[in-house]
Amino acid sequence: MQKVWRWLRKPDSLALLIVIFFGLLAGKGLFGSGYFNMHDDLQMMRQLQMEKCFLDGQIPCRWVPDMGYGFGYPLFNYYPPLPYLVGEGIRLVGYSFVATAKILFVLSFVASGITMYYLAKDFFGRFGGVISSIFYIWAPYHSEDVYVRGAMNEAWALIWFPLILWSGYKLITCEKKHLLKYMMILALAWFGLFTSHNLMVLIFSPVFAAWCGIWYVMTKKWKTLPYLVTAGIWSFALAAFFTLPVLVEKSIVQTNTLVVGYYEYTAHFATISQLLFSRFWGYGPSAWLVDGDGMSFQIGWIHWGLSLFLLVLISFKYAKNKKIEKWVAATLFLIAVGWFGAFIAHGRSTPIWQMIGELKFVQFPWRFLTMVILGFSFAAGSMVKLFQNRVLGKILILVILLGVLVYSWSFFRPEHGKLGPLTDEEKFSGVAWDMLQTAGIYDYLPNTAKTAPKAPRGYVAEVVSGEGEIPAAQLGTNWAKVTVYMQSAGTVRLNIFEFPNWVITDGTEKLTQYVPEDEEWGRMHLDLSAGRHELDIKLQNTWSRTVGNWVSVVAWAGLAVAIYYLYRNEANPSMV
Repeated sequence: MQKVWRWLRKPDSLALLIVIFFGLLAGKGLFGSGYFNMHDDLQMMRQLQMEKCFLDGQIPCRWVPDMGYGFGYPLFNYYPPLPYLVGEGIRLVGYSFVATAKILFVLSFVASGITMYYLAKDFFGRFGGVISSIFYIWAPYHSEDVYVRGAMNEAWALIWFPLILWSGYKLITCEKKHLLKYMMILALAWFGLFTSHNLMVLIFSPVFAAWCGIWYVMTKKWKTLPYLVTAGIWSFALAAFFTLPVLVEKSIVQTNTLVVGYYEYTAHFATISQLLFSRFWGYGPSAWLVDGDGMSFQIGWIHWGLSLFLLVLISFKYAKNKKIEKWVAATLFLIAVGWFGAFIAHGRSTPIWQMIGELKFVQFPWRFLTMVILGFSFAAGSMVKLFQNRVLGKILILVILLGVLVYSWSFFRPEHGKLGPLTDEEKFSGVAWDMLQTAGIYDYLPNTAKTAPKAPRGYVAEVVSGEGEIPAAQLGTNWAKVTVYMQSAGTVRLNIFEFPNWVITDGTEKLTQYVPEDEEWGRMHLDLSAGRHELDIKLQNTWSRTVGNWVSVVAWAGLAVAIYYLYRNEANPSMV
């Protein structure tokens, strides 16, 4: 109890409790039993697959057993795993899959508010940090990510943007004795983003580079540049188990399906009306035609209106003082980031999309609203600096905060305003299970498949030519064991997608699998001689998976040593 009391007496404690309260309030629609409709209704399935990998000893998880219509799927070889790794901790406590998914969504609200608080507090003080946090948590697009799209990974990416900006700023401007601490925080923050959302790394990296450039120009502390680069390398190393295979092995799955048809970016630009003026709120999809859009792309009247008002006030302040303070530079930069993000979400930015080919993988231009709410929410905290200690100014700030809550209140709830009755058992059975097995099947379909399967897996293996029988078969997450009796030479089909590096042995003999020309679904085939065969089928690591794993092990070991070093020096300052 004394520790709690000591914590409450710390200067940041009250502010953080306020931020946590408003984060929990944003998740108000997720409390209680039941589940809710969302676009990406795979959150429970992904958590289940991660859990099966852990129970099966497949760490890190790469190949999941139930997706791809049961033929297996390289989901976590490409899909960022961090929210589901945290989810496993929640599952260990005893929560259901339904509850785990909802807790992870609520955590995304709370944690993003906390990281925004620390970023804004360094420029505007504690009150300014609270203001920016409330704006960030309660931005309409933040609700869109959770309550409409169910975009778990993008919601988690919103946690890391402020933390990366804050730790990057601190690393550049801190005293030498704090360099290691901020290197670690920056590396962990980037690790969080790497393992939360691939596309957000693409969107956010130029913002971070420009942010760092500003502080190097203003502070002239170029000596910290090697530490910044080291933090970047360290973060990549921490996430190498995931990021290295993603980069090296993207050509062995059908990534073209991510950018064609419905997912072609040209069909998903937002209009000026949708971004700035419309208060429409819906739970439908982003449609091919603007008139058919069932979801909202609004920035929020108060968010964008306040950004322009602050821009005018800061301009007057600069005209009077002829001096750009750090908080002014940060605010102006992030307001510019916000408006540039709004421009990229609009069709007038098409030449930029055409010029930068990799942008097509963003799929939906309105995803740049993540940068909009980051920039405008941070800028809101500058009201504290601009209004100083004026009583009327503080009253105006409180009125604006109340306005944000009133404006967005009705958006922060599930469709129909309540949770629907649903249990783990209901979600993982019947038609619902079939839908989970087939959803997203084209996202990372191996190149060996000409088309996605049109029927569930059924048996693990089947004799398709010759005479034989399969009396026993076991299937794990990334392995299978099959006993085959062949009365005559023939062919056995394994109902598992071919993918590098499946290794099949029969006792001590290594067999060669293949995919016939007429095989539409990319399943592995084996030619077997007459007799008994004990097939041991295992997905082994490629060089990039092995190297990535070991690089991460070394990087995390280095982090543990660094944490111990900092802890020892904090306990014994004389040792520094």
